[in-house]
Amino acid sequence: MTQHGQDNSESRLERGKRALAEIDGEAGNKVIASLADIAPDFARYILEFPFGDIYSRPGLDLRAREIATIAALTAMGNAAPQLKVHIEAGLNVGLSREEIVEVIMQMAVYAGFPAALNGLFAAKDVFASTARVATSG
Repeated sequence: MTQHGQDNSESRLERGKRALAEIDGEAGNKVIASLADIAPDFARYILEFPFGDIYSRPGLDLRAREIATIAALTAMGNAAPQLKVHIEAGLNVGLSREEIVEVIMQMAVYAGFPAALNGLFAAKDVFASTARVATSG
């Protein structure tokens, strides 16, 4: 074990693949696959650093990590595709729609109304998409 509680017998890449599957499911795999023809190294970096190192650390559960990520991406105001992936991830790890909306609304105070509005519209798109999948499945 490392000082951060990560098992050295599992590579960063393998740990990242496992975390990505748990957090983002198919949406995360699509992002990684979409990079294969243009930047396969970048796809590996995404698996190794954010998912293999950061998301796999102890100290915060996946719900808390997704709340922080949704807040940060909302505050950026220009990361709608990534925000949508992480809103779906938030649902995957147990956040309710109401919790996600509240996190995004909170960002109006710190990032402004335009960023929060963009975030709310991203959430609306994800919620509609997940509702369509649920009713067609």
